[in-house]
Amino acid sequence: MVISALSFLAGLMVVQQFPVLPGLQWLIVGVVAACIITWLRYWRCLFFVLGVLWAIAFALYRLSERLPEQLEGRELQVIGTIAGLPVQDDRRVRFDFIPRDGVYAAHPSVQSLPAKLRLSWYFPDQPVKAGQQWLFTVKLKRVHGNFNPGGFDYERWAFAEGIGATGYVRSGSTPVLLGREAAWRSVSVWRQRVADELSGRLSQRPGFALIKALTIGDGSHITQEQWGIFRQTGTTHLMVISGLHIGLVAGLVYFLALKVWAWSGFLSQSPQKIAAIAAMLAALLYAALAGFSVPTQRSLVMLCVAMTAVILQRNSRPFNTLAVALFAVLIIDPLAVLAAGFWLSFLAVSVIVYALSGRLGAARYFAGAIKVHWVTSVALSPLLLLFFQQVSLIAPFANLIAVPVISLLVVPLSLLAVMVMFLFPALADTLFYVADSALQGLWWVLTQLGNIPLASFYYAPPAYWVLLFAVPGVLLLLAPIGIPGGSRWLSLALFLPLVFGEVKRPDVGDIKMTLLDVGQGLSAVVQTANHLLVFDTGAKFSAQNDSGQSVVLPFLRSQGVSKIDRLIISHGDNDHIGGAASLMRGMVTDGVLTSVPQQLSDYAPMTCRAGQSWLWDEVKFTILAPQKQAFSTKNDNSCVLKIDSKHGAVLFTGDIEAAAESWLIKTYGEALKAEVLIAPHHGSKTSSTAGFLQAVQPHYVLIPAGYRSQFGHPHRSVLARYRDINATWLSSADSGAISVYVENNAWVVQGIRAAQSHYWNMK
Repeated sequence: MVISALSFLAGLMVVQQFPVLPGLQWLIVGVVAACIITWLRYWRCLFFVLGVLWAIAFALYRLSERLPEQLEGRELQVIGTIAGLPVQDDRRVRFDFIPRDGVYAAHPSVQSLPAKLRLSWYFPDQPVKAGQQWLFTVKLKRVHGNFNPGGFDYERWAFAEGIGATGYVRSGSTPVLLGREAAWRSVSVWRQRVADELSGRLSQRPGFALIKALTIGDGSHITQEQWGIFRQTGTTHLMVISGLHIGLVAGLVYFLALKVWAWSGFLSQSPQKIAAIAAMLAALLYAALAGFSVPTQRSLVMLCVAMTAVILQRNSRPFNTLAVALFAVLIIDPLAVLAAGFWLSFLAVSVIVYALSGRLGAARYFAGAIKVHWVTSVALSPLLLLFFQQVSLIAPFANLIAVPVISLLVVPLSLLAVMVMFLFPALADTLFYVADSALQGLWWVLTQLGNIPLASFYYAPPAYWVLLFAVPGVLLLLAPIGIPGGSRWLSLALFLPLVFGEVKRPDVGDIKMTLLDVGQGLSAVVQTANHLLVFDTGAKFSAQNDSGQSVVLPFLRSQGVSKIDRLIISHGDNDHIGGAASLMRGMVTDGVLTSVPQQLSDYAPMTCRAGQSWLWDEVKFTILAPQKQAFSTKNDNSCVLKIDSKHGAVLFTGDIEAAAESWLIKTYGEALKAEVLIAPHHGSKTSSTAGFLQAVQPHYVLIPAGYRSQFGHPHRSVLARYRDINATWLSSADSGAISVYVENNAWVVQGIRAAQSHYWNMK
């Protein structure tokens, strides 16, 4: 059973590596192959082929649910229902929307839309709640996310979640509230009512965000600072409704039901069966309270498989039970393999079973708890490095404190308070007070632990081949005591490639430049042999939408970077300076250079001026602008940087426009020549004048612009001017992050979408 489940999983994983899905004709070939393999009775091969076929069929169906390209940017009137809990910030409310078919009055030719849309409503004038039915006028686009090394693949996440399009509610046409689903018909409405009650009772309490996350799975109020502490201490899994919490609630109910049923004397049915049924019902209710999120669905399936074995009185081996659960999860949702949580949860359960089951000796709770935390911390470290480039060294100790507080105190009390708060509000307030006090104490402890030097460390993500050594290393290290001691030392040697992998650096005199994909904004990273420079940091619109935190920092960590030698902020527009604060909080920054020192006064910046220069590893960096006599517009006062390497130059221009371009031509003339030009002002029609382009004579023009930019960047006339000088241009909107490096003494310019995209990514 275990080998068959792993074969099925391997088939699913093979398909996820495809850049393009095979057509229906290959499905037919696969079915014929499966029939032949069945006739030959090669069962393990059969499960592999079935995994491939199921993954392809499911993916083709999910791709068919995407928004047709011809509907992008068109106004559509849609009627539908808000699904899940909306997320509100200062500017907008964001929610999932389930449209009805055939109600697109503005375009009768439109037959259907994707089954699920993700919409934003900016500055709404009405409360938006789960279960409400609305008539909206919307503009939609295909799912498109920033695409960067080390960054979050939004398109993969949306594909796995079944989101077929994103868009926003048009303000020119008044939305109409048509009604609301009844609570008994909709889990979302029930959750919304609980969420509103929690907000009314707890919004002023320090633990409000965590209690809300642990009871109804809504973590939208947890701050980036809190997430940072949880990552540093390895306790993130405790702050979301995961398999641990589902199992805890089910375990408590199982134990209570077992004792009560045995005490009652009604033994016509086995107490174990009754307890197992009660545990499954409790887990089902808790998963419903969490909105049946994908992690809770996986946990629920795993628990139901185990409890079904109890009901049927099957004394199956733990790994066989886990294999059945794996089969069930993958058949229900084959795209679960795209989520890091899937791998972390199944691996955690597997190593606990491997390390603790079948061991001789008396069970001791405290020693067992210590071993569980140590085992999971060691075993999950390779995957944590692969997925998040971070491992917490104090996670075993932090979890030893946090798990009992969260699992045995906060979660039970909070859930009990939720159950009684509509009938006995005074009792609920008391229970919430105790849970909140426990969370405050735990937060103080975790903060102290997280601030310990070297509490956690970052490394570049290991190559996949490194896992071929790390997995045997884990098995040897956690093997029974009877294994020869020398084998355990060998396991430590097998871990070494994880931490001694090296990211290739440029040679002396060369550079590697990466224009990051931050949407409508600019951020770029320049690496020399021993130094690193960041030019601009993208925008910040909210704590959850901060390019410094979500794009620049993950990229730097994926490159094995631990320090920024110089940060240049070209000017003060949000799309260039927005992510600076979070970037400098997350990584040591030696120096800041900017044209707007007053906006970064907390970081002791220097003002950039024409004539400043420095030399790193035989690469020359020169500030060409702004001049001492300022221009009338802030865009023209942007810092302009030229980088001269032994194989050519790169020119960064910020948001300069025609006036600054004219001054640069007069001041520097032919000295402006550069092989690579970062397009001024995102390719706007007020920049990239013909005279400036003739002076620079770039071979490549890289355009930092957002997908379907509301400002029309890059402008058609500007693209025509690039073509007139025979320059090759790439836009981050289409190419994702764009890397520029030297190979075989020649420039290589490549977009990450062309090199690393999968079938779910936009091409």
